[in-house]
Amino acid sequence: MEISLTGLHYVYLIFILIIIVAMVKKRDISLLCILGIFILGLLGTGSLYKSVMGVFDSFVYATRELMPTILIISVITAMSNVLVTSGINEEMIYPFRNIIKSYGVAYWVIGLVMMTLSWFFWPSPAVALIGALFLPIAKKAGLPAMGVAVAMNLFGHGIALSSDYVIQAAPKLTADAAGIEVSKVISASIPLTIVMGVVTTLAAFYMIRKDIKSGKIFIEGEVEEIVENKPECLITSGKARRFLALLIFILFALDIVVMYVAKLQGGGATAIIGGTAVFILSLIAILSYKKNSLEEITNQLVKGLQFGFKIFGIVIPVAAFFYLGDSTFIDIFGKILPQGSNGIVNDLGAALASKVPLNAIVASITSTIVGAITGLDGSGFSGISLVGSIARLFSTAINGGIETLTALGQIAGIWVGGGTIVPWALIPVAAICNVDVFELAKRNLKPVVLGLTVTTIVAMFLI
Repeated sequence: MEISLTGLHYVYLIFILIIIVAMVKKRDISLLCILGIFILGLLGTGSLYKSVMGVFDSFVYATRELMPTILIISVITAMSNVLVTSGINEEMIYPFRNIIKSYGVAYWVIGLVMMTLSWFFWPSPAVALIGALFLPIAKKAGLPAMGVAVAMNLFGHGIALSSDYVIQAAPKLTADAAGIEVSKVISASIPLTIVMGVVTTLAAFYMIRKDIKSGKIFIEGEVEEIVENKPECLITSGKARRFLALLIFILFALDIVVMYVAKLQGGGATAIIGGTAVFILSLIAILSYKKNSLEEITNQLVKGLQFGFKIFGIVIPVAAFFYLGDSTFIDIFGKILPQGSNGIVNDLGAALASKVPLNAIVASITSTIVGAITGLDGSGFSGISLVGSIARLFSTAINGGIETLTALGQIAGIWVGGGTIVPWALIPVAAICNVDVFELAKRNLKPVVLGLTVTTIVAMFLI
C-alpha cells in the first residue's frame, strides 16, 4: 500500500538538509536537532506541552539506547588510566623495542599495535600510551614523528575506530538508525574496512618513504621531551608488572574466544569486555593504591564516566532526532503517522523509489559524501546516525544494499571526523608527537581521499 507523505515527512527531510548544511559550515547541530524534535512534535500532536515533553522523552530514549556504549567507553578509559599510573602499559609495549629496527618496521608495527589497542581501548586512551613509548623507538629507527602521527591516525582513528569490532559503538549507532542488526553492519563493513585500510596505509607509507629519501621530512629533535616526563610506576616490581600485563592480554584473548564460541555480538560482546575491564581496573587499583584503593577505584570510574559523557554529550540530541525516523516516533509522540506507515525514513525511501531513478552507483557516492560531511564537526560520531537513516532510505529506493550503504557511510564519517582529516580532531596525536596539527591533516588528506574513492567503487559492486 502506497503511503502518502505528510507534513511530518517533509519537515523531517528539511531538517536533515539543514543539518547537513550546518555540518558543511562546521557548526554545531545539537540545537537544530532539538528544534527538529520540537517542531515535529508540535506538527504531529498540535500540543505545545506534548512537544516540550517529547524533546525530553526523546533524549531519555536516546540515552537509554546509548548507555551501554557510554558505559563501556567510560570503564575502558578508567582501566587505561590505571594501567598508565601502575606502569603496566610500558610492559605491554616493551617486547616491541627489539623488533623495530627500521623506519618501515616502525611504521607498520606502531600502526598495527595502535589498531589493536584501539579496538579494545578506543584510540583516545591508546594515543598517550603509543606516542610516549613508541616515539623514541621510531626516531631511533629513522621514522620521523610525523610518520608516527600518520600511522597512529590511520590505523587507530581510521581503521580501528571506523570498524569498531570489539566495543561496537559505531555500528550500534548506525545499525539503530538503519533499523538493522549490529552484526549485519559489522559483516558488511569487513571488506570495505580492508580495502580502506590497505589503500590508505600503503599510500601514506609510500608518501612518507618518498619524503624521507628526498630529505623533505626530518626527525624532530624535540621529541625527547616526551620520554623525560614518564610518570612514576606505582607497581615497582618489574616482574609483577610483566605478569599483570600478560594476564591482561590473556583475559581479553579469552573474551574473544568466548565471543566466538557463545556467538556474542552487540550488547553481549560489549558486556563481557566491560565486565573484564571492571575486574582488571579493580585488581590493578588494589595492587597500585593498596589502602587507598577503594577511593581510587571510585575516582577512576568517575573520571571515565566524565570522559564518556563528554564524548557522547553531543551525540545524544543528534541520535534523539534521527531515532524519530524509525518507529521510535510512536513511542515518543504516539500514533500520529499515516496508517500503514513504516516510519518517516522508510516512507521517504518508498516515495523516492517511485519518483527518482536511484541506483547502486548514485547511492554509494551519496552515502560516502554524506558520511564525510557528518565528520566535519570533528567528532566522527555525532552525525553517523544520519548515515544509517540515509542508507535505509536509499536501500528502499534501490531495493537492497542497506548493510553495505550503512557501513560505507559509517566508514566515511569516522575516517573524516574521527581523527584523520579534520584538524581539531587531530590535536591529541599531534600534541603527543609534537608535530603541527595542520601539517598532519594535510598529510592524511591524500591517502584518505584515495581510500574513500576506492572503497566507494568497491561498495558499488557489493550492493
